[in-house]
Amino acid sequence: MFSALRPFLFSLDPETAHDLAIKSLKFNPFPRKMFEVEDEHMLNIELFGKKFPNPIGLAAGFDKSAEVYNSLLSLGFGFVEVGTVTPLKQYGNPKPRIFRLEEDHALINRLGFNNDGIEKIKDRISSNRKNGILGINIGPNKDTKDQKNDFCLGLKNFFSLADYITINISSPNTEGLRDFHDQKKLLDLVNILNKIKKDNKTSIPLLLKISPDISNNNISEIAEGAVKNNISAIILTNTTSGNRDDLISRFKKEEGGLSGDPLSQISTSMIKKFSKELNGKIPIIGVGGVSSGQSAYEKIIAGASLLQLYTSFVYRGPSTAKDIKRELIQILKADGIENIKEAVGKGI
Repeated sequence: MFSALRPFLFSLDPETAHDLAIKSLKFNPFPRKMFEVEDEHMLNIELFGKKFPNPIGLAAGFDKSAEVYNSLLSLGFGFVEVGTVTPLKQYGNPKPRIFRLEEDHALINRLGFNNDGIEKIKDRISSNRKNGILGINIGPNKDTKDQKNDFCLGLKNFFSLADYITINISSPNTEGLRDFHDQKKLLDLVNILNKIKKDNKTSIPLLLKISPDISNNNISEIAEGAVKNNISAIILTNTTSGNRDDLISRFKKEEGGLSGDPLSQISTSMIKKFSKELNGKIPIIGVGGVSSGQSAYEKIIAGASLLQLYTSFVYRGPSTAKDIKRELIQILKADGIENIKEAVGKGI
C-alpha cells in the first residue's frame, strides 16, 4: 500500500507529508499482529532493567509532541522515543526546514525543536497509557536564558511517565546546545539531573544523545564522564552538520542536520570507538542510516545493543521495522546466533 501512496506523498512538501502521516496514525489503522515476524524471540533483549521485544526503535523527531506513539509501537517497533520536548511550546525555525535528498536516501532538517511544550505533552501522555517502551527526549527552548534549567524541567515533569529520558545535547539546530559536549559543562548538567533523581527517589534511566561531529578527544572524555555519573546508555548519533561532499541531491548544501544513508558509516565508526572506550560498562544505542537488516547488524556487531531509525521510515513506510526484523533474524540464523545479545560487539 505504501508503494502505491509514496509517489503522492513524495509530491508533497516533506513537512506536509509528515503532518499527514501523523494525522493518519491517530486512527491507529494497523493491527499489531500484522507487524510481528516469525522467531521474533531471537530479538528479545533486556537493557537498563527494561525488556525490549526487539532492538529496532523509532528515534526522536518523528513523533515530536507524543501524538501517535502507541500507533507507532503497533508497527512493530521495539520502542519509541518522542520529542524533543522543550518546556514551552515553540514553532521552531522558519519553513521550509525539511528536505528530501532522494538520490542519497537522506534527509536534511533544521526544524529547531518544534513541539507542543511540556504541559500539553505531559497531559497527552498521562491520558494515553503507553502500550510498550516509551522514551522521552528533552531539550531547551531556543530563547531560554538557562538551558540547564530547561533540561531540569523536562526531567521533573516526565520521570514518572517515561521508561527512560534522553538528554539531547546534540542537535545542530539549537544554538549553544552542542557546547554541552565539553566535559565540564556536561558534568555540571548531569550532576544537577542526578540530584533531581535522588530528591525525587526515582531510578529513571538517563540516556545521553551525542553528535557525530565531535573530535576523538571528546570520545574518551564523554565515555569516562558517562560511566562515572550513572548515565544508563549513550545514543550514537544525532544528525551531522558535515559530510556533504559526496551527495548528489540539489539540496545537499541546505543548512541543518543530515540523516539517512550518508550518516551510516560515520555513526558505525563512532559506535566502535565508544564501545572500545566503554568496554561494556554502558550500553550503546546505534542511530544513523539503519535501513535494512544488514545495516542494523553492522551497528550491532560494532557494539550497539539497541538501534533507532527515522529516515528509512520516511522512505520505506509502515513495514520498515517488520522488514528489518525479518532480515536481521535471517542474518542471525545464518551466523548461528540464537539471540541478538550474542552479536553485540562481535565485530570489534
